[in-house]
Amino acid sequence: MSINTEIEEIIRNDLLKLEDVYACMVARKGLEGIVLFEESKDPELKEVWISLEKTMDEFFSIIKEYSIYGLNKIYFELGKYDVIFFILPETDTALVALIPVLANRGLLEVELENTREKIIEILEREKKL
Repeated sequence: MSINTEIEEIIRNDLLKLEDVYACMVARKGLEGIVLFEESKDPELKEVWISLEKTMDEFFSIIKEYSIYGLNKIYFELGKYDVIFFILPETDTALVALIPVLANRGLLEVELENTREKIIEILEREKKL
């Protein structure tokens, strides 16, 4: 199984099954990476996704600039959604989730952190091979 397939499976099974996770990705600047979203959870999602794509590169520039200082999360509100970046250590890559503003952020952060740890394990395992 490829790394991307393994990460996609983790995102699909651990995060997209949650009612309040509308979209998830592991990406870097230019939106290179794995992008998954559930259109059925909110019909406005495509419009928000287009707006998000336009601003993503700016956030990855911030990640690159401040990761040396230990930056590990970024949050911002985009209309009725929260976008959460969970940065993978020592990379220019992040696990990104799109959730409703009124969601239980604390609970979702735990799930995102658990998923980030699984992704880090996969990436570290691949380095050793």
